[in-house]
Amino acid sequence: MTPTTVLTIAGSDSGGGAGIQADLKVFAALGAYGTSVLTAVTAQNTRGVDAVLPLPPRTVTEQLDSVLGDFRVRAVKIGMLGTPAVADAVAGAARAGRLPHLVIDPVLAATSGHRLGVIGAVERLLPYAEVATPNRAEAAALTGRPVTTAEEVVAAARALVAGGPAHVVITGGDTVTGGEAVDVLHGGGATVLLRAPRVPTRHSHGTGCTFSAAIAVRLALGDPVPVAVVAAKRYVTRALTGARDWELGAGHGPLDHFGWSG
Repeated sequence: MTPTTVLTIAGSDSGGGAGIQADLKVFAALGAYGTSVLTAVTAQNTRGVDAVLPLPPRTVTEQLDSVLGDFRVRAVKIGMLGTPAVADAVAGAARAGRLPHLVIDPVLAATSGHRLGVIGAVERLLPYAEVATPNRAEAAALTGRPVTTAEEVVAAARALVAGGPAHVVITGGDTVTGGEAVDVLHGGGATVLLRAPRVPTRHSHGTGCTFSAAIAVRLALGDPVPVAVVAAKRYVTRALTGARDWELGAGHGPLDHFGWSG
């Protein structure tokens, strides 16, 4: 038996809650074999980001060539790119058709608010994405328009799809609508609202990374995008619920990726 291989291209989180570390946990939890390309090293924990060191584009390209030259990668998740130069290096691989079932989490800031990316870097990759998963703040930054009301969320999703990605999911876990976390999926000419109970917890660090990584796994396993997105949202809800009562760190703690809390 050959396991399904998924690749994450992202930054490192020394606290283990987001970035490369979270992605690899998701891949393992959902039954895929994880490979990785590091774009930056960060010093961070549940309270925030203390330092960021972007890696040289050549180092990123060398990692990509090593992984793609040996493994049959079925899907790719991209998170923090850090710099436009790194984005250019990754975009070259996407343009050459080397990054199948590409899922982009347009990381612009950490949960703590520390800026981790630049809009231009993300925009270089969006035309190659099968799915992009911005939260409302990221969608506002990418479209240059307010994204607060339900109508504005739908309009932003349509605008982003018109600019490149085949599908966009604008996540709404940071907002409450009648006690629900509501995401908007747009693609293929259809718009769907995805609802789940909002989980009250301070352990939400890496939620976006976890969601996009789970979508990549489901795409690698053969799910169509709507099915993959629904399965990923269900997984994130379970991971948030499992971590609800954790005492792990003093700030925004990580999710329960493996169901340790049942």
